[in-house]
Amino acid sequence: MSDCIFCKIRDGHIPARLVHRDDHCLAIEDINPQAPTHLLIIPLEHIPTMNDVTVEHRELVGHLHLTAAKLARQRGLADSGYRLVFNTRRDAGQTVFHIHLHLLGGRPMEWPPG
Repeated sequence: MSDCIFCKIRDGHIPARLVHRDDHCLAIEDINPQAPTHLLIIPLEHIPTMNDVTVEHRELVGHLHLTAAKLARQRGLADSGYRLVFNTRRDAGQTVFHIHLHLLGGRPMEWPPG
């Protein structure tokens, strides 16, 4: 997608604070963090929303979660806790239409989110 900011980051056309990259995904620091740790785990494949995920993506979506858990351990969040969130469509807060998993931690999370 030529107009997708995450595809442009993936391709090196837009700088980002990259914290992880492998054959399936990359992780960056969120530019508008909602917690002391706020990372975005982004698949390299462009998938607009979670509604577009198919059974063929099950390993990729699992990989995103495993990567998030690894990064949470590296950041010292595994014992205290962290939140993982996929926003789907505008009413849920999705602003970039390329799926991405939010990893938030480093502070107590209230529920429901406030």
